[in-house]
Amino acid sequence: MKKTINIFFALSSITVLTLFIPSACSKAKAPPTQPEIVCTSTISFSQQIAPMIQENCAGCHGSGAGTSPVLSNYTEISENAHAMLNAMHGTPQLMPQGGPALADSLLQQFQCWMQQGKMNN
Repeated sequence: MKKTINIFFALSSITVLTLFIPSACSKAKAPPTQPEIVCTSTISFSQQIAPMIQENCAGCHGSGAGTSPVLSNYTEISENAHAMLNAMHGTPQLMPQGGPALADSLLQQFQCWMQQGKMNN
């Protein structure tokens, strides 16, 4: 009797795993992918990226602005770069919130900076 119960529970477990694991995997959303671009020049954090963030993001994401993530320095920006690009370049465009989408040239600069290793230059 005990052996029959153990076999029943083993078969039940296998059945449950077989039914639920594939559906769980199929519902997982892949992160959005950004189109690969060709970068022809080195992007400067201090000359191009920081001013872009200051002009377009710091109103809500600057120090003391109260919106997370804070994007007031190189470390904060580089740590959040992937999420930022997805929010600025995604469909629907989430950032800048309530404002027009950033120009493609700015998005490409940001993406090149990321592809180039997010240098603090």
